[in-house]
Amino acid sequence: MTPQATPKPTVLTIDVLDEDSGMAEVEDDQGRSFEVPAEWLPAAAEGLAYRVTTHPGGVNFSPLTGGARELRERSKQTLLEFSDEHEPDAHQPEAGDAAGRRGGE
Repeated sequence: MTPQATPKPTVLTIDVLDEDSGMAEVEDDQGRSFEVPAEWLPAAAEGLAYRVTTHPGGVNFSPLTGGARELRERSKQTLLEFSDEHEPDAHQPEAGDAAGRRGGE
């Protein structure tokens, strides 16, 4: 029998709670989105975070104080590290140039 690796607990944050359908749209700490039954999440409300731990008998969702803030900060850092640097296209006029030409026409 080979030992199984214990998965790292995941953090979920409720983005949208749909009371009509009873479903919660959640995002995990890797940026993936899912829908889960809201009844699985104790005291479910938009913006709350939960630590998800798995075990042979199932899954536990434990409220995580400050978890939503941590996910937002991680997302901000990811955006700050992303760079979409490129040189302006020489064939594309800048916004100021186009405005100046319209005024003179």
